[in-house]
Amino acid sequence: MEIIYKKSFVKRLERQVEYIAGNNPQNALKFRNELFVKLRKISENPYAFRKSVYFDKNDIRDLVFKGYTIVFRINKNRIEVFGFTKYQKKPID
Repeated sequence: MEIIYKKSFVKRLERQVEYIAGNNPQNALKFRNELFVKLRKISENPYAFRKSVYFDKNDIRDLVFKGYTIVFRINKNRIEVFGFTKYQKKPID
């Protein structure tokens, strides 16, 4: 199964890697490389990942990686990775 990385995912990931690199460039590269290793494994069994907490659809799943949530959609012949967010608690009013 082919994996497609949408622009929305790529831009958010690049911003996070740049932020990490500001403190430690080696950690930024390690983070990026480890994430892509995990992403490549999605195609082996995409439904093994949890149903997305952001969408009420069975074909949209979440991969959780080091406190970040990567959201992807499962299509017939490909997987579209489109979301990248850090877990945040709702602000207390």
